[in-house]
Amino acid sequence: MAETIDKPVATDDAPMEEESAGGFLVGIVEEIITSPLHLTLVVLIVFLIYKIMRNKNPATTYTPPEPQLPKLRKDFTPQELRAYDGTQPDGRILVAVNGIVFDVTKGKRFYGPGGPYAAFGGRDASRGLATFSVSASTEGYDDLSDLSPMEMDGVREWEAQFKEKYDRVGKLLKPGEQPTNYSDEEEEPSSAPQDKKEN
Repeated sequence: MAETIDKPVATDDAPMEEESAGGFLVGIVEEIITSPLHLTLVVLIVFLIYKIMRNKNPATTYTPPEPQLPKLRKDFTPQELRAYDGTQPDGRILVAVNGIVFDVTKGKRFYGPGGPYAAFGGRDASRGLATFSVSASTEGYDDLSDLSPMEMDGVREWEAQFKEKYDRVGKLLKPGEQPTNYSDEEEEPSSAPQDKKEN
């Protein structure tokens, strides 16, 4: 018995499909070119794609790191603290929170001139942080005694955040309080002298 192999038979339908696909694309191109609205939309789409692709690869420019200011270890009165609001030549910014003064210079875009919290620069920010008010600042020493327990909890939370993020400089002095004498070896001030035990 002889086997028969089926061979594909050429039909006239295949060239028609290719012609209709080519005719379809040509029809779309003709429609875009002949209609001003479609042409405008295509140009707009191409422009937007260009802008998106261009913004994905921004030109990198080298900005040298800002020089580090020497560490400052000092206690401040509220009047002395006001000088450190970021407007002086070295640009140092100090903020007091709950009686502790922090160097927030590395956060100058927040606390420096023109920043959203610039009112805190060179000031005691405790009341403002407790009451969620940037404008709440006092001229003299603020003992915070009129704040509610919930507001004081908020101040302590802010103090903890500042301790994690910024360098401690010293403390905010109460009226009549004497400043602590900080030595280079001493990291944190001690409130009471420690007795040395001899063996």
